[in-house]
Amino acid sequence: MAKPKVKSLPDLSRLAQENTEITVRVTPKAARDGLIEVDGGLRITVTAAPENGKANEAVRQLLARAMGVAPSRLQLRRGHTARDKTFVFSGAYPSGGASRN
Repeated sequence: MAKPKVKSLPDLSRLAQENTEITVRVTPKAARDGLIEVDGGLRITVTAAPENGKANEAVRQLLARAMGVAPSRLQLRRGHTARDKTFVFSGAYPSGGASRN
């Protein structure tokens, strides 16, 4: 999947802590990809359609880019088919492997 084309993203690196739950409100099929902080929450718009997990993957990619982490560190815990979603940041590598340098 190509990197999302966005002009600027807020710095969300503060959320990159082990087991942090990140709640977002998603708008699929938007005119452009974007991420803004509103009233203490995150609002994400993606151009991807909400079919076959395309919008969820686009949200994961965008959120990871704003956090400065690999998308594989974010797991969708709740909201697979809803607009309100909860992602969990996992600092450990999947399958318990050593960190890459």
